[in-house]
Amino acid sequence: MKILDVPQSGSVGGVTSSRNRFGQYRRTRAVPVNPNSTFQATVRARMSANSAAWRALTDAQRAGWNDLGVSRSRTDSLGQTYTLDGFQAFCSVNNNLAAMGSATVSAAPVLSTPSTLLTSTPTLSSVAFSIAYTPTPLPAGTKVFTFCSPQRSAGRNFEGDYRLIQVSAAAAASPINALAAYTARFGVPVTGNKIFYSLVSVFNGFESGPLLGSAVVA
Repeated sequence: MKILDVPQSGSVGGVTSSRNRFGQYRRTRAVPVNPNSTFQATVRARMSANSAAWRALTDAQRAGWNDLGVSRSRTDSLGQTYTLDGFQAFCSVNNNLAAMGSATVSAAPVLSTPSTLLTSTPTLSSVAFSIAYTPTPLPAGTKVFTFCSPQRSAGRNFEGDYRLIQVSAAAAASPINALAAYTARFGVPVTGNKIFYSLVSVFNGFESGPLLGSAVVA
């Protein structure tokens, strides 16, 4: 149900408030599913490890992460800007490092945001899924995280469910070959369906802005 009200996000009782490009709306609250997949278990284990590692830090190390968090801003679902606290900054960097196959760091690194990729050109069919990108190759030490959506209707133009399916090698050259990783996560691409993707450059645990794209399976 579309409404006119102060910006709200979240659930109260059986009602959930949110927004889309048409404005604020309310809907009946849906009970979250808990598939307990291997991907979900990996994320939960990583967050448990982060919590234990955070408790083991010195006060000086936690202060360094707090300082780093203040310098990193995000935008929430209501379009409001906020900064990270120390634990959020610690998890953000170390989750990215874990996905890259790198060791956890205890001391907050110097903020170094990689550049967002400039262009992407997908090639998508039931037997091929590659994404050419520029600039290529990537800078030294930089990797690309490829996030993709489940398969959608070709008429869909908005996507909010992106999941990490693949991490490139450092300084990799274009293109990204994502068919095997996508098929393992979401199944063989079906002709006529649309797949959305998001490419994020990551360096030293810090991520760039996303480069978004989509393609219909040929």
